[in-house]
Amino acid sequence: MSQDTFKALVLTQENGAIHAEFRQLTNDDLPQGDVLVQVVYSSLNYKDGLNVTGKGKISRFFPMVPGIDLAGTVIESSSPEYHPGDPVVLTGWGIGERHWGGYAQHARVKSEWLVPLPHGMTLLHSMAIGTAGFTAMLAVMALEEAGIQPREREVLVTGASGGVGSIATALLAQRGYRVAASTGRTETHDYLRELGAATIIPRSELATPGRPLESERWAGAVDTVGGDVLARVLSATATGGAVAACGNAGGASLTTTVFPFILRGVRLIGIDSVTCPAARRRTAWERLARELPVDLLDRISRVEPLSRVKELCDEIVAGQVRGRIVIDVNT
Repeated sequence: MSQDTFKALVLTQENGAIHAEFRQLTNDDLPQGDVLVQVVYSSLNYKDGLNVTGKGKISRFFPMVPGIDLAGTVIESSSPEYHPGDPVVLTGWGIGERHWGGYAQHARVKSEWLVPLPHGMTLLHSMAIGTAGFTAMLAVMALEEAGIQPREREVLVTGASGGVGSIATALLAQRGYRVAASTGRTETHDYLRELGAATIIPRSELATPGRPLESERWAGAVDTVGGDVLARVLSATATGGAVAACGNAGGASLTTTVFPFILRGVRLIGIDSVTCPAARRRTAWERLARELPVDLLDRISRVEPLSRVKELCDEIVAGQVRGRIVIDVNT
């Protein structure tokens, strides 16, 4: 391959259908930005699956390079904050949706979107964490700030075998919380216990409609599912509890009552990992570097080549992916 070109997965749209193909591009093809990054890794997220398969309206325009996160080193920069050779991480800010993303060997981005790679973290491990792990840490921080501390009652994680759920389970367990992990996949029970889950809750138990107020069960929760599951979680959250909502794999609608909020003081906290302010973003990444053991990251993640990303997107949309998949964009 010529040094003047690089490989990218490019999405196009024709007659409403999304097409994904690998192309050779040049830096002149890239969108505007003040930092050019040599991408080493991206990761696979549910939103990437929806985007590449065309099963969700994710991309705002075409052509689009998908991939909602990336890690690599700076090649060129007109920003005083970054210099050639600096290792950086980028999650959110609409990359892979409104701005070309991480499924390419080069990316040109805005410097304010970047985070310096935390001390002691490798580029590989940053994408084993990726958008999913970053979102999980924001959810854990939100529960802490809401006053949810390790106590007798359990903290629930829904969609626990997925990327966000896996890391949320591990982070909470590391901090001494008793974690109840909900999943519909029986084959992941041992995996979740290895992450620190004390209890496994069948997804079917939460997916069925319940009463407006169930018995107080959860001190708090990280919900990655939404829909009927979130409604059921809210109804069983204890007085003074909080639920951090960060996903909609089970549906975007929420049908519930005001009773958990006005009779128990339950708080529903939305987690926005896309436009999270820079200072909070850096705090979250620094905590991830300190609190997630490397051996745990290695256990819950695997590396796959960019050449397989289309079939991997089919798998994640079908609910067949456990933990985290790192995408090596150079293979």
